[in-house]
Amino acid sequence: MKIEDSIRRKTGNRVLAAMPASIWEDIKPHLELVELASGQVLCTSGKPLTEIHFPLSTIVGVFVTLRDAPAVEATIIGREGVIGGIVTGSRHPSFARAIAQVSGWSARIAATRLQETKDRSPRLRDLFARYADALLAQVLQSVVCNAFHPMQQRLARRLLSTQDRIGTYELPLTQDNLAQTLGVHRSTVIRVARPLQDNGIIEYARGRIAILDRSKLEKTACECNDAIARHFERVLPQTAEQRSNNTKGAIRRRQRPEN
Repeated sequence: MKIEDSIRRKTGNRVLAAMPASIWEDIKPHLELVELASGQVLCTSGKPLTEIHFPLSTIVGVFVTLRDAPAVEATIIGREGVIGGIVTGSRHPSFARAIAQVSGWSARIAATRLQETKDRSPRLRDLFARYADALLAQVLQSVVCNAFHPMQQRLARRLLSTQDRIGTYELPLTQDNLAQTLGVHRSTVIRVARPLQDNGIIEYARGRIAILDRSKLEKTACECNDAIARHFERVLPQTAEQRSNNTKGAIRRRQRPEN
């Protein structure tokens, strides 16, 4: 798979696609297409970022660790964003730990190389500033969501956001994955997910979760996923081609697969 092809498909990265042609031509020779395995660590808290990742078909969880508690996922980043890149200096340590949650493709570039391009290009700096604004909005919305919304709404939102990032009805998520993501026990995930399965909205199958009825799942979820999507569109609009591909994908995702 060529990087040029991947960003033109529905799995393409939003930040890469938003780059002006001259900047894209500058960094394209230095990008490497890599396949990430689920559980692969991309950066560790306290250590400098040496590589920047633009997810294409993978999802990366950003985890914060407490002294007397397990690591909790603070946010997820998929094809709408970038791991690193906002602060790319080689001496700047990462605050959190980034781990691939879903196996898939990513475009990788050395942090120093990207920083050199940013130093020369006000337009690239502006692009990353807009992405930083969108990412901050995502984190802030998540804080409010976790504080006020019931667990079933939060679970539905997590399933929707995962589907939006990988574009398939079948999600490679286990109950243990979701428990870690939501910061609860596995038994809690089972309890709040059972009504969704009983009502034909989702289905557990072989360690995966299939979304059978997206429209009903959207009605179950809180408003947070839509709020984040609207802000991303305001500050970091998708290209016309990306919107077209996402619309086609949404139609396919709403259709339950034939047995």
